[in-house]
Amino acid sequence: MEFEVESKGLIEELRHHGISERVLAAMKSVPRHLFVPVREQGDAYIDTPLPIGRGQTISAPHMVAIMCDLLDIRDGMNVLEIGAGSGYHAAVMAVLAGSGHIYTVERIESLALSARENLKKAGIENVTVIVEDGTLGLPGFAPYDRISVAAASPEILETLTDQLKTGGKLIIPVGKTYQELYLVTKTNGLKREAKGGVVFVPLLGKKGFRN
Repeated sequence: MEFEVESKGLIEELRHHGISERVLAAMKSVPRHLFVPVREQGDAYIDTPLPIGRGQTISAPHMVAIMCDLLDIRDGMNVLEIGAGSGYHAAVMAVLAGSGHIYTVERIESLALSARENLKKAGIENVTVIVEDGTLGLPGFAPYDRISVAAASPEILETLTDQLKTGGKLIIPVGKTYQELYLVTKTNGLKREAKGGVVFVPLLGKKGFRN
């Protein structure tokens, strides 16, 4: 397989970060080079963000792995992602969800089109890419077992927590220049856990940052 050596090297690097074997197996099964522009493919298995056009990036593999681990996505789950980008993060979650489904929202139509093509090339069938304002969530397919936000929000958005099932989890970076990654669990109320500093592009939209 093309990039097999590079892919194995990345998985071993992530293993040293303490990533679960379930998430490592999912990431190993998704060819990251299919989700980056051709000019970036040589760096596809380096643990770093890469540009995908329109001022957006594909997240570093360790960040995708950490977010997936924190969400603990299981077979059959209904999952919402905000910020499809190139489709890579959704593809990894789709493997973890198995018979479940990933709905991923992207505000930039050209990126959404590209994500659909990338997912098709990778043979991922349980992902739907939708062009919408992700700050509003996607009420038409709610409630969700899990919600993953791949852009920096000004706050933990009520529009998203309202669309979580009881017992559901949300992962979201909060802040402007630098952010704190929060894991939110919905029980009788909302349990918020800070999981460390991160840097994401801003979440733009009606409930996010403005252009």
